[in-house]
Amino acid sequence: MALVEGHNGVPEGAVSFSEEQEALVLKSWAVMKKDSANIGLRFFLKIFEIAPSASQMFPFLRNSDVPLEKNPKLKTHAMSVFVLTCEAAAQLRKAGKVTVRDTTLKRLGATHFKYGVGDAHFEVTRFALLDTIKEAIPADMWSPAMKSAWSEAYNHLVAAIKQEMKPTE
Repeated sequence: MALVEGHNGVPEGAVSFSEEQEALVLKSWAVMKKDSANIGLRFFLKIFEIAPSASQMFPFLRNSDVPLEKNPKLKTHAMSVFVLTCEAAAQLRKAGKVTVRDTTLKRLGATHFKYGVGDAHFEVTRFALLDTIKEAIPADMWSPAMKSAWSEAYNHLVAAIKQEMKPTE
């Protein structure tokens, strides 16, 4: 699908993500990437701290006696979600869109639809993501501009997932 030139030479349908936002995301992701497994787990633990009932949306956590922080399936899931989120953010400006494979987006949309994920869940996740990033990077790196860049990137990923939130055929 070709993108059509729109306002200010930005292709129609392309996301608006500035060079400054991209630089902030890339700089912070470079710091976090090497510890993405632990940071991803902290991200999910923060989600469950804010919204304890959210853990019931994950079949592998239901009826589990394993503490969340020690659950191997949660660790794996948390890392993959965190890496996907950060990589999508890092590619946003260069690609002009969320660069998650169509099949992955369709699967994410269908799964989120199946488990009844709504706006409130995405908001809790945004808050947890921003808080996790703030804690994971050096204090002098975090700024309102950094928060805004990550929030903007997250909004684009959520919008792409929501477009695919429909029952599987």
